[in-house]
Amino acid sequence: MDLATLLDRIHNIALDAGQAIMSVYARDFSIEEKADKSPLTEADKAAHDVIVKGLHALPVEIPVLSEEHTEGFDGANADGRYWLVDPLDGTKEFIKRNGEFTVNIALIENGKPVLGVVVAPALEVSYLAAEGIGALKEDASGERQPIQVAGKPAKGTTWRVVGSRSHPSPDLAEWLGQLGPHDMVPMGSSLKLCLIAEGAADVYPRLGPTCLWDTGAAQAVVEQAGGRVETLAGQPLRYATPQEHLNPYFIVWGSA
Repeated sequence: MDLATLLDRIHNIALDAGQAIMSVYARDFSIEEKADKSPLTEADKAAHDVIVKGLHALPVEIPVLSEEHTEGFDGANADGRYWLVDPLDGTKEFIKRNGEFTVNIALIENGKPVLGVVVAPALEVSYLAAEGIGALKEDASGERQPIQVAGKPAKGTTWRVVGSRSHPSPDLAEWLGQLGPHDMVPMGSSLKLCLIAEGAADVYPRLGPTCLWDTGAAQAVVEQAGGRVETLAGQPLRYATPQEHLNPYFIVWGSA
């Protein structure tokens, strides 16, 4: 299956998961607490089930690592590939009912995200990307437009900095002081990276904990739109050791 066809199939799976999420969003729902104290809802579980069923139905057999099921994952297959899934990224935003939550599905190949789909079901927008295809944004009508990063702001202009709504970082103030004049753009979930990809913001410093599934799909979108997702040492964020779920701190740049 070529990447363009696979991208469409993954998008449809993510849209189906989004519908499952919205069916819960429309009513009262229960909230549990996971071992790491993060919230878990019926919607997380429902989206996970839809995605795993959809991925297993594809004519390509690739292991799946999902936030909601990490046990028994033995790593990438012989081709170095695995699916990286966050069924509901931004559960806190889901609970707040502000719409800033996403479904994330990425194809990782030899430690790099080569395909990514991010669907924001409440906002009725999707971001799609794959190597050789580029990055696209699809609106509620199904119309797709290519997207690209804005490039580095001109000297003396104000940086547009994306920040987390629910995860403030004590290290951020120092980093921003070194950056210079800036305006903050608050956003939840992987939509922060997507804002960089579509040129609506310039940089997203993440100086706090995240996991692989929080970033994989949106990193594909950013990179195919011409941006960078790098560790503080300036190296691309990698996914070669999926048994280690935590990412290092990273910066998303809207320039090459």
